[in-house]
Amino acid sequence: MRRRLLGRQLREIGWVRLAVLGPMLLAAGGRALGTAATHPRGQWAVPVGVALLLASAHRQRADLRFLATSAPDFRRWLAVEYLVWASPVALLLLVFGDWGASGLTLFLAPWAAALPAAREARSTRHRARSVFRSEAFEWVSGMRAGGGGAWLVLLAAALWQHASPLGPVLALAGWLLVLLACYGVPEPVTMLVLAARGPGQFLRRRLALGLGYAALTAAPFGWLLATGPAGVGGAGAVMLAWLGLLGLLILAKYAFYPNAMHIRTIQALVVGVAMALPGNPVYPPLLLVAAGGLIWQSQRRLRAVLGYSKRVDS
Repeated sequence: MRRRLLGRQLREIGWVRLAVLGPMLLAAGGRALGTAATHPRGQWAVPVGVALLLASAHRQRADLRFLATSAPDFRRWLAVEYLVWASPVALLLLVFGDWGASGLTLFLAPWAAALPAAREARSTRHRARSVFRSEAFEWVSGMRAGGGGAWLVLLAAALWQHASPLGPVLALAGWLLVLLACYGVPEPVTMLVLAARGPGQFLRRRLALGLGYAALTAAPFGWLLATGPAGVGGAGAVMLAWLGLLGLLILAKYAFYPNAMHIRTIQALVVGVAMALPGNPVYPPLLLVAAGGLIWQSQRRLRAVLGYSKRVDS
């Protein structure tokens, strides 16, 4: 069943996107892992990052309730599956001689299967009032699903590695992945219609809310960078690049709305390009082309969705 589901998802993505996305993600992941694995302390961020990614993916699975009713021992199989997914990372750490980090990666990965589904973690009657505006529903739901705890863990790791600029930078990269999970799920079209007055105005509002909250939550990491070896200039450049990348992820969400698979594919491609090509001379023009294309496509897509909704309502 899992093989059939994976095959259907790959066909939905399309072979052209897979041909571009696969090598880009491999290059980006290899570069990030290679940088962390060669650092005496940064290597320990890899097991934590892998565990957080697996935990986030597990808690958002839509088939947990079905598995619980059809296979009572399903968590054992999921633990094995997550161990298999983490094995390539552990092997790469072994290549660099990071035996402890490799073992910790294999130890932490299966425990993601023990976590409950995000929607079952807390009763709706007992949810505390969110500090974020209800309009920023990605942030409200994301923080309730464990994003707040992930932020605290990443901030603690950045404080621990404050002496090296790599620590806060890796923490910012981890925080971006957490926000990527929040912005990878399209809202129902009814929410979009109620909030939208026009494609341009809607996008500006979504970007203002998303980037505003992102700047506030990323400010401690920026402060750690500014007070460390990177200095104020280096911290400012990193923060601007980080916020610009998040803006592209928000635009990608509405450029391919409401197809969740296409949204996540393009967002992964954006992250892969951003991680694989810094310093390459083609990176600035490629980034400008991507930004212009996503702005045009997101407005075009929203105009089509809103026009269709108005015709249905009339």
